[in-house]
Amino acid sequence: MQLISMLQQLVASNSISSINPSLDQGNREVIELLANWLNELGFATEVMPLADPRKANLIATLGTGPGGLVLAGHTDTVPCDEKLWSNNPFQLTEKDKHLYGLGTCDMKGFFPLAIEAVKPFLEQPLKQPLIILATADEESSMMGARTLVEAGKPKARYALIGEPTGMKPISMHKGIMVEKLVIEGRSGHSSDPFLGVNAMETLHQVMGELLSIRDKLKSDYHNPQFAVDYPTMNLGCIHGGNNPNRICGQCELGFEIRPLPGMDMAKLQQMINERIFPLEEKNGVTISLNHYDVPAYSAAPDSKLAKICESLTNHPCEAVSFATEAPYLEQLGMDVMVLGPGNVEQAHQPDEYLALDRIQPTVDFLTQLIGRCCL
Repeated sequence: MQLISMLQQLVASNSISSINPSLDQGNREVIELLANWLNELGFATEVMPLADPRKANLIATLGTGPGGLVLAGHTDTVPCDEKLWSNNPFQLTEKDKHLYGLGTCDMKGFFPLAIEAVKPFLEQPLKQPLIILATADEESSMMGARTLVEAGKPKARYALIGEPTGMKPISMHKGIMVEKLVIEGRSGHSSDPFLGVNAMETLHQVMGELLSIRDKLKSDYHNPQFAVDYPTMNLGCIHGGNNPNRICGQCELGFEIRPLPGMDMAKLQQMINERIFPLEEKNGVTISLNHYDVPAYSAAPDSKLAKICESLTNHPCEAVSFATEAPYLEQLGMDVMVLGPGNVEQAHQPDEYLALDRIQPTVDFLTQLIGRCCL
């Protein structure tokens, strides 16, 4: 099957993952497409179900033995607003030497390129196995990667994650802590402040504490390898109250922090808790804080895969601020790099695209990488 035809089918399958249940979709159709294609090429395929029966990972292996190379990517996409797209986001559209469609860049487009790169090796025995790994829910909960760690597989010496990096090797990225804060006060008639407890007023104080923490993090932590060389905090969304003449009984705030490699995320969470939860008793409210986090990643200083990728691309390793599945594959014992076609600037945007002139250089790079790691 031709590369473009594969990408058409992958884009056409809605595999949006979201923390919003009304938007969240499964990825099984994408996994079945990839499994069928790789089966036809001689791969041994394992579909790994997640707790949500609509979702699964795929581990497809060519060859046997220890060591080897994993080419990894996620099969889900972020949600999209179809009204903001020039074309149907679920229909691959070629225009102005670009391939438009949801996931073309981030990161369904990586799989047809990886499959194309495999083809020269199908008739020769590999000394080390080649594994194509496809995961679920990278864009929402990282549950696919977490499930791999729990299962203790796949095992290999090297892993390349094909996230959009402009074909530059990435050996370091920030982590992410996503926080959902809920404040429960007591509603009442606004004519008398004593008839209720205003949750929004407590939220105002909470935001002051958070901005103070943000300033401290910016002052105390730096890493010059990042373009934004300090930990960031973003106050992303806020909801509360329902009428101007009613005391606000509940408020919610969603925010995130992106720590640098080496920062202790448990201590950072403790700092937030210590600054926020005393406001419960002080203001007579109830505060809950739910979160999930993705660790920061930094490849080992002596990473062999980093040296291979630098030599094949003629680019030194760089650092990025977005998070990936790299720390989870590292927990499985692999030397991990992040490198793929497309640019992060095109990801998570209307009219997401993969430039046609990125396709052949990516296939050539992957072919050489497989030769270095598996022959």
